[in-house]
Amino acid sequence: MSGSLQAVAMPDAEQVTVRILKPLLSAGTIVGTEWPAGWESKLDAGIVSVTLGGGGSRQKPVTADRTLDIDILGATKKQARDLAAGVSAHLIAAQGTTQHGARIYGVEETSLIWLPYQPSAETDTVPRYVLVMSMVVRPA
Repeated sequence: MSGSLQAVAMPDAEQVTVRILKPLLSAGTIVGTEWPAGWESKLDAGIVSVTLGGGGSRQKPVTADRTLDIDILGATKKQARDLAAGVSAHLIAAQGTTQHGARIYGVEETSLIWLPYQPSAETDTVPRYVLVMSMVVRPA
């Protein structure tokens, strides 16, 4: 029996998702893992912020089942909704492909919630959807 353990680091699902979406969404759309500085002035272009929501191993140490919470902000509710639909469609289309160091297996839209952001009592709400996706990945 060998004294070494085999360790397999799973891909960073946040970064894989950002790298999939950036070239596919409309020019100017801000895609990242945090809301950008001065985000209030960038709503016309649309903002997509991907955050790891949880998950664990599906088949240890072969695949990981990751949940992604994706904040989608826009200048209008329709713009934010259309952007959310596009994000979901692009991620579902990535199923069965190898992207940015990850083999992507199952991709599902778990929920899409209208959750407008209220910065303060003195301002209007900001159009925001929270899209929750699940993705099964493994190293490429």
